[in-house]
Amino acid sequence: MTSENSSERVVVRLDGVRKEYGQSVALDGVSMEIRTGEAVAVMGPSGCGKSTLLNMVAGLDRPTAGTINIHGDDLGGMNETGLALFRRRRIGMVFQFFNLLDDLTALDNVALAGQLTGTSARQARKRALELLDELGVADRRNDYPATLSGGQRQRVAVARALMNKPSLLLADEPTGALDRQSGEQVMNLLLDLNRIGQTLLVVTHDPRLAERCATRLVEFEDGRIAREKVLERTA
Repeated sequence: MTSENSSERVVVRLDGVRKEYGQSVALDGVSMEIRTGEAVAVMGPSGCGKSTLLNMVAGLDRPTAGTINIHGDDLGGMNETGLALFRRRRIGMVFQFFNLLDDLTALDNVALAGQLTGTSARQARKRALELLDELGVADRRNDYPATLSGGQRQRVAVARALMNKPSLLLADEPTGALDRQSGEQVMNLLLDLNRIGQTLLVVTHDPRLAERCATRLVEFEDGRIAREKVLERTA
């Protein structure tokens, strides 16, 4: 593979990223790459910089120093409006506590993500229903989040994250609020998505999630990458 082709396959590139909050250093010179089709799990103790890393890649926070490129786009060169558009079009995000809108049905929660990028309401609802069907919750499309189980809510949240066909799916403790059975279902879902080519960056405390879903493990300590290893998935 030539260096040019190799470069084209890089989805995420961090170079010397540092993040300070007052006197506290959350990230201390982090450099890493994530390539197309990888599933990278980031683990480490609380306060080690995992969530800060995710926020940086999502453009939710800006580094004190260093650069972040997603598919060649320098996030540091974007204003807040540009970052918001970037997130809607290029990034899918899944959260520990789902972050669904309580006053919208499952279908409308998913469709809204498409409408925010300019997709017509009709087309957005069509794709939303297809995604809910693929994820096994189409029968709950007209239900509100409060009436869904944790596993069902997370599936709706994943459908919303996939609405705009993101090049990168970010997941912040996606099984953290779920019981074991629902957590296993979400792990299987993430594994299936990666197997069909979805690039993943997952922050987790759960070693089972990393072992089952990830192709590479990155361990953080005190805002730095302490070690990395390629994983042989258990399934």
